[in-house]
Amino acid sequence: MSRSDDDTRTVSLRRDVPVPMAVYKVVMVFSMLIAIVLVVGGFSLVDSATDRGTADPDDVDPVLALAGVGLVATGAVVYVFSTRFRAEEMENAKDADDEPSDNG
Repeated sequence: MSRSDDDTRTVSLRRDVPVPMAVYKVVMVFSMLIAIVLVVGGFSLVDSATDRGTADPDDVDPVLALAGVGLVATGAVVYVFSTRFRAEEMENAKDADDEPSDNG
């Protein structure tokens, strides 16, 4: 396989979504806000379901606990999805033509 084939494969596997800076700022602010609210809400539900971690296993509300874990997981997914976006003005030094791709 030639070097140009490797470069083409690397470019096609990229998961960054370039957007204008204004869109990037909106996406980052609101996705972080949503993720934080979901994670804090999820932990609050788990805390409530387990009576602050002091409830006996028979007294734990499994539906409320699973809802809390689901909210935490959803917050994580929102955060991970938001990291795919980057502003068009943001440039990675490794992406420059004068930098070799194997420079660590």
